[in-house]
Amino acid sequence: MLSLRSPFVDLAELWLAELATRDISEGTKENYRDDLRVHVRPYFEGYTLGEITTGRVETFLKSQSAVSYSRAKHTRTLLNQLFGYALRNDAMPRNPVEGTSSLHRPKGSPQALTADQIAAIRRAAAVWRTGPGVKGPKPDGQVRDAVEVLLGTGMRPGEVLAIRPLDIRDTKQGMTVHICGTVVTRTGKGTYRQVRPKTDASFRTIPVPKFAADVIRSRLDQMGPEEKEWTLFHNRDGGPLSPHNFRRTFREFLALADLSDSGITPRWFRRTGATVLARGISADAAATHLGHTSTAITEGHYIEPDLTVDFAAAAVIETTLRPTNPDLSLLTRPLSEEEELLLDQIDDDGADGDGGTEGERKEAPAA
Repeated sequence: MLSLRSPFVDLAELWLAELATRDISEGTKENYRDDLRVHVRPYFEGYTLGEITTGRVETFLKSQSAVSYSRAKHTRTLLNQLFGYALRNDAMPRNPVEGTSSLHRPKGSPQALTADQIAAIRRAAAVWRTGPGVKGPKPDGQVRDAVEVLLGTGMRPGEVLAIRPLDIRDTKQGMTVHICGTVVTRTGKGTYRQVRPKTDASFRTIPVPKFAADVIRSRLDQMGPEEKEWTLFHNRDGGPLSPHNFRRTFREFLALADLSDSGITPRWFRRTGATVLARGISADAAATHLGHTSTAITEGHYIEPDLTVDFAAAAVIETTLRPTNPDLSLLTRPLSEEEELLLDQIDDDGADGDGGTEGERKEAPAA
């Protein structure tokens, strides 16, 4: 039974047991466990719950902010969950995170890809390993094409890698993709297609702009009818393309584009899509398209959700991000407060196909 005299480590162990039962993705659970083990537990393990004051939490969060805004935001979220568990079990009279200073994203921190960066990555992807004297097999274009789909849809990288032919519909209005899975790598299990995306809100059907739809059609033309349950991006054995190998090749694109020190990761394509949709339509429309809980779909607990596909999102992305004659005006506006909140939510996604979970970082490259 928890009380104010209980050590923090007792709370941590009980919370971890509850975490294991929650209906969230394994990748999210691993991220929480890693943050607790590496950052939070070492600082608080010497205290009882009664000794953890708002001042002590404030000192800890300031130390995390000195490392990065993202680190502080993630650890604050974790502490809120831990102390929320303690409150539900009558172990603490209040949450000591309440009353701590607000976290402020550093001004001028990059949020989305610029037009020049998009063009440079596209050029690098087109010529990667195609020059004279390159040894080994020629590239099959899978990572190049996956990058175009990322840019055109704003999906999470793992969601793009999980697309199958049976998830795609080509209609007179345009192409749609039903998002119902994600590709993950887990220690002891390897790489596989998980039969659910990151969250319940992530189950969705989205329109695909023409430039990305053309890429998808090209990949479909290379697959036979017996491969309809394979992922669109797959290895030689028909298994899904590894997030590890996707990220490794993407880093090589960045090096070729002279962007190695830019901090760009695959998640930046998602940020870029969010920025374009928020400015071209609304932040709510962007959140729904990206599979986040928005103001509109919060009401889904009480109102039957609207499952129709709005092709306006595809039209805005097509106009802004197509390879030829794009209208880049939406990417040149200053960031609004509403857009910043949306991009914060994207950064809280965790490492789904982007930075990689601990298990993904330890994965050996595929042969």
